[in-house]
Amino acid sequence: MDNLTLVITSYIIIAIVLIFVVLGLIKKNRLKRLKEELEVLDREKNEIESAPIVSELAKLETIVKNDKIEEKYKEWFNAFEDIKNKTIPEINDMIIDLDIYIDKKQYREYAIHVAKTELAIYKAKTATDSLLDEIREINLSEEKYRKLITKLKTKYRELLSSFEDSKSDYENIANVIELQFENIEKRFQDFEDYMEVNDYQEVFHIVKGIDIMIDHMEIVIEEVPDLVLLANRLIPKKIEQITEIYDDMKSKKYPLKHLKIEYNVEESLKNVNQIIDRIKVLNLENCMFELKTMLEYLDSLFNEFELEKNAKKEFEEAKEIFDKRFSKISVVVNDVYLQLDDIKNMYDLTDNDVQTIDLVNTKLKDLENIYKESLKGLSKKKTPYSLIALSVQNNLVTLKDIEDELDVALKNLGNMYEDEVRAREQLDEIQELLKQSKAKIRSYKLPIISNNYFVELQEANEAILEIIKELEKKPIAIKILNTRVDTARDLVLKLFNTTNDMIKTAKLAEYSIVYGNRYRSQNINIDSGLNQAQMLFYKGNYKKSLDVTIATIERIDEDIRKKVVELYENTN
Repeated sequence: MDNLTLVITSYIIIAIVLIFVVLGLIKKNRLKRLKEELEVLDREKNEIESAPIVSELAKLETIVKNDKIEEKYKEWFNAFEDIKNKTIPEINDMIIDLDIYIDKKQYREYAIHVAKTELAIYKAKTATDSLLDEIREINLSEEKYRKLITKLKTKYRELLSSFEDSKSDYENIANVIELQFENIEKRFQDFEDYMEVNDYQEVFHIVKGIDIMIDHMEIVIEEVPDLVLLANRLIPKKIEQITEIYDDMKSKKYPLKHLKIEYNVEESLKNVNQIIDRIKVLNLENCMFELKTMLEYLDSLFNEFELEKNAKKEFEEAKEIFDKRFSKISVVVNDVYLQLDDIKNMYDLTDNDVQTIDLVNTKLKDLENIYKESLKGLSKKKTPYSLIALSVQNNLVTLKDIEDELDVALKNLGNMYEDEVRAREQLDEIQELLKQSKAKIRSYKLPIISNNYFVELQEANEAILEIIKELEKKPIAIKILNTRVDTARDLVLKLFNTTNDMIKTAKLAEYSIVYGNRYRSQNINIDSGLNQAQMLFYKGNYKKSLDVTIATIERIDEDIRKKVVELYENTN
């Protein structure tokens, strides 16, 4: 226990010693930091005190030649004396106080007063720097302004030389520009006069004024030739040409009211004169923009004239096409109306067929009214050719749509007539086919003809009679007629095919029996089979008779079917 107590006690003592050591180090570092802050403040105070204001004021004494600079000299001297004799000592006392606070360990008071000291140093430094800048500005003014004026004179001579080389391009504005150059020359002389007395405030304004005047002259020398060319020649020439073209087109009855040429030309001339007046006083602001805008407008009028000329050609061509097509379609519609009662008597027209023709006629009349109204606008010179040409083009499109509708209506009427003609032609063909069927069935003496065949024959005859009835009706129902024709054709074809199949089968059966008679004596079964086939043949069952014959003979001759077909084909 005693050893443990001894160890704990030792640790406590070491910890206390360490704490005191750390606190001592912190205190020492803090004191060092505060002393360093004081050194910085003292150094900044010394920099303010050692500012080269005295030497700069000494330089200024040598160039004081007017009351203004002398007044400024006294003002700056007094300001520096105030800083040196009042502000610097106050800052020095504040730094001494801060050192005392550190020694007395009054850190709270130190923190408060160090901020005040820093602010006082900042204000003093700002005042000193400002004072020094103002003095140096005057001391360096002559060199600075001499350099500036030299550059301006160089630029001035270049502008004057450029002007003299192309003086004729400036026309009546040349005298005004020469006067402006003379004004700049006078300002250069003013500069020299004020530099003599070192009145740099006035020199500053003179240099600034010369710089502005030369910048303006750069614009004048560059833009005036173009402005003069536009205002005195190009635009008046354009206006003259536009007036000539306009008068010529008016004499040819072109409707040009929408362009307001007289008003716009008058306004253009007025604006040009105003711009020329501004150029004469070298007020060039927006002159180039306004003249170019005016030139673009005048150029656009040439395009408008050309557009109207082309539009007139397009209008005349479109009008000729429209008149011809409209006249043609009107004649067709009138003819249809004249024949409509006859067509109704001939064919069973639907309400839709008649309405289509009425609708076409209505649309045609509406289009005619629109077309005539647009031509009135042209005759009264209210509508320009560009609009009327577009209107006629649209009318042509509408007319094409009406033509398409009429074509559909006429096609329906034409189809009815064609269907009637085709029905009569097909009636003749069907009757001829029926006639061939009857002749064929009579030409081959069949022992018996089945009842089914006579039923088909009767149906075919009745279907033909139905066609004849429909053709005799007035008006003809084309849909019903087409149905009757289709039905009769199908029934007659069916009868024709039945006739051919029945005769062919009967012939094959007969040829087979004849061919098989050579084998009767060789086999009793063959004789029996052929007898059965003969019985079926005479009963009119030709298909069954053929099948029995083939089956019977195949017992001896496997190629009987092929041989019978060849025999049939060779015979026919």
